[in-house]
Amino acid sequence: MIGFINGRVLANLPSGATIVDVRGVGYEVHVAASRPPGIDSVVELAVYTVVRADAIVLYGFETFEERAFFAQLLATPGVGPSTALAALRTMPMPVLAEAIESGDHKTVASIPGIGVKTANRIVLELHGKVSVASESATPSDNVPAAIEEALRRLGYGSAEIRELGAVELPTDESAALRTALRYLGGT
Repeated sequence: MIGFINGRVLANLPSGATIVDVRGVGYEVHVAASRPPGIDSVVELAVYTVVRADAIVLYGFETFEERAFFAQLLATPGVGPSTALAALRTMPMPVLAEAIESGDHKTVASIPGIGVKTANRIVLELHGKVSVASESATPSDNVPAAIEEALRRLGYGSAEIRELGAVELPTDESAALRTALRYLGGT
């Protein structure tokens, strides 16, 4: 099974899938993000692999926590990969988890492809099993979002950005980016 992919985005398909080039091999991954990643951007995705009789389908997530939440949704009767993916594309994981924990059937039913009966089933099956923790899953909590975005566009991955947690970055964005690049460049 494929559990993680790190590569460059070659294309975003009309089906919602993204082609990720990993050392010369293009993987078609259905990404849970509400917006597809930019062409030529470098992505790191936690992958959930579904093996069917006619295909191997990859679903990609920004974090392993999001992948685990996807797996929990799949464990609910009547919820398949397309519906679970639509749920995570429609609303952030903490919002959906909070709706499930609070028994908010209406919010869950607002997801495309999920009717009232399925929403009730999701709440019933997953109540008490999902974490409502804030998105502690982002690898770079100590790095400002603008700096993280700039580093990702320059090709740095989550593991490298995570290293910056030990570095005190200036409050000025341009100075913070220079400091981050010096640290990551080893100079």
